[in-house]
Amino acid sequence: MIYGFAGWCVEVFWTGIGSLLRGNIKLQGWTYIWMFPIYGLAVFMEPIHDKMRSWHFVFRGGVYTALIFLTEYTSGWMLRVITGLCPWDYSGSPSSVNGLIRLDYAPAWFVAGLLFERLHDWLMGVEEFRNA
Repeated sequence: MIYGFAGWCVEVFWTGIGSLLRGNIKLQGWTYIWMFPIYGLAVFMEPIHDKMRSWHFVFRGGVYTALIFLTEYTSGWMLRVITGLCPWDYSGSPSSVNGLIRLDYAPAWFVAGLLFERLHDWLMGVEEFRNA
């Protein structure tokens, strides 16, 4: 649940900044209901984070970027199969792969992976505090 809400918040912030860059001073941001369970899948990265905790952040960020691209592509493809469409459509971008991912978003996913890593560490600290 926490990763789903965190993902929603980051996405609304990201799209709001994007709207500002396009001239919308209202900072209008948005997301999709579908994104909640998709961002919630970040919980499955916790064991991966634990295994590569000692790695340099560049390597960890690279792994997160690849996993996020894989998740975004797979979930977008599945939504197209199940519902007939994918809520996001990147087909207008030259860096798009089948309209489902944008390779130029790699730096954003790199940072997002490291932010979710920090969230995981914080959540583990809260859990340890509760159990003390």
